[in-house]
Amino acid sequence: MADIMPMIPSDRQVIDGYGPGQFCISGQWRVGAVIVLPDRTLAWEATDVASLSVEDFGPVLAAEPKVEILLLGTGGTMRMIPKALRLALREQGIVVELMDSRAVCRTYNVLLAEGRRVAAAMLPV
Repeated sequence: MADIMPMIPSDRQVIDGYGPGQFCISGQWRVGAVIVLPDRTLAWEATDVASLSVEDFGPVLAAEPKVEILLLGTGGTMRMIPKALRLALREQGIVVELMDSRAVCRTYNVLLAEGRRVAAAMLPV
């Protein structure tokens, strides 16, 4: 298996791992939900998929350069978001890919290495 990490610029946020209720981003463990953008990681106030709204994605929508793909980690299992939320994000030019948060941890770095404008919003496992 090829190591993709050398293909990611050193100033980018990478997802190193996860554990119960936490994520390791660029060597730093963060408790709770997070939003990971290529240049920074933010605590995320979201607590469950059912209550998400467009406003919960403000940092993603405001990111420059503009995010094209949002990997939405829905916790320990993959859950759907309301169609209206998916459409509202698409109207802002963001494609949402839903998966469990473990899968986001695996997918984010690959897309980042490909030079994609990606962000991850993850609820804890």
